[in-house]
Amino acid sequence: MALFIGYLASAFLAASLVVSSAFKFRWYSLGGQVTFIIYGLMIDAMPVVIANGILLVINIIQMVRLYKIQEAFDLLQIGTHDELISCFIKRNKKDIESYFPNFTHQPDSTDKAFVTLRDLTVANLFIFRMKGEGEANVLINYTIPKYRDYKVGRFIFGQEKEKLLAQGVKKISYDKVTHPGHAKFITLLGFTKLPDGKYERQLS
Repeated sequence: MALFIGYLASAFLAASLVVSSAFKFRWYSLGGQVTFIIYGLMIDAMPVVIANGILLVINIIQMVRLYKIQEAFDLLQIGTHDELISCFIKRNKKDIESYFPNFTHQPDSTDKAFVTLRDLTVANLFIFRMKGEGEANVLINYTIPKYRDYKVGRFIFGQEKEKLLAQGVKKISYDKVTHPGHAKFITLLGFTKLPDGKYERQLS
């Protein structure tokens, strides 16, 4: 049993080194430190317990600071032919393809484009195509790895909902979501999966 706990602790710490989100890094590290403390107690290795206990305290302090950081968010509408879109897509092309494999930027007259700035860094690109009866069909809603902590999504569909309503949007829809991580993300934001595989969320 102790051997399994030791491997589990190592797995937590290994995972913390490959995630890009600061929040995930802290949580995986916390899991590893707690598990190593348990492991140390099981094999009566007090140096392991003490070292990870100290790291755990430091980690908790850093997590508290991280959650207390007041960031500035801005949702800006831009033209669908804006050079920023092309640059953003080019910089994040490979990851975008994994989340939105069918996306190609071919602007239509009914398309609307927004970027979310997080402390003046472009964190998200959101483009949708207006359909009948106020339906905004999502073409891309991509957040860079560093900021995948749900704050951007809550900002767009919560705090800045009025900006979307002002565009005549009553409902947000996805025709298909292929990436399980994005499916989980939009489900947590209040989207419902329909029998035909579409995802929808009412705004008004």
